Amino acid sequence: MTVKERTKPQVATMNAVHDLPVLVARDRGFFKDEGLDLEFVTTPGMAQVTTSHFVKFDSVFDHTQGLRGRKIVALGASMSKFAIVVARDSKYYEPEMLKNQPIAVTPNNGSDFTTLKMMEGFLAQEHVKRTNAGSMLKRLEAVRDGKVAAASLMEPWISVAQKWGLRILIESHSTRSEAAGDDLDGPTLKRMFRAQARAVELIEKDPTPFIHYFIRETGGLLEPDEFQTWRLLHAAPQPYTRERFDDTYNWTVKWNMTVPGATYENTVDNRAWQ
Repeated sequence: MTVKERTKPQVATMNAVHDLPVLVARDRGFFKDEGLDLEFVTTPGMAQVTTSHFVKFDSVFDHTQGLRGRKIVALGASMSKFAIVVARDSKYYEPEMLKNQPIAVTPNNGSDFTTLKMMEGFLAQEHVKRTNAGSMLKRLEAVRDGKVAAASLMEPWISVAQKWGLRILIESHSTRSEAAGDDLDGPTLKRMFRAQARAVELIEKDPTPFIHYFIRETGGLLEPDEFQTWRLLHAAPQPYTRERFDDTYNWTVKWNMTVPGATYENTVDNRAWQ
């Protein structure tokens, strides 16, 4: 049997909190309006109630540079909200009380980075402890059952946590970068980002029609009227600046999550704006 050669550009989607503009642009036909014929691939995400995906603590830039030559091509459209939650009867009432206590995160992902950024304002680096308890649902259950002190969650699982009566200690938005291989040229990326920007306008005007993407991820644990839409925040994709790269790289070095060698030139390519 002959393997059919892939001709369509592939777009990977993971969790609605990260990829809502892509999902809306796809389902509303905005990519097609730009003359794009794309193939959408769903990848494992920690927000999926059925996920068996597992991530280890290792190097960030060293790890990502091995992904078939991909580079950062934009600052993404989704500003995902993350929250650190504790059990209803927890003895921890403010972030600094989590000194030396394990916080469940997804290693080298948004929940990990945002947790460190939130906690470093309250505790010295050596007193911020993270652990891996699995998916969003698994870490929620771990908090509820007293197996971990706290967990870092994103939507829709923050809403699930509130439904379960868990307490939120602190929360923050987090941006994310978009990566692409050399097979996607600048003009194509520009049209893709333009379609996402159009979707952002719809979402920011009224996110209600798009709640179903989040509800589906919970496997029935959340009803549409229980989802907190006010936490959603989106903007059109933007160039990934040198200043942002330098600040982010230096921050990851401080937390021992990268190795020397990554530069703006070999990591970032803003070709959509050139």
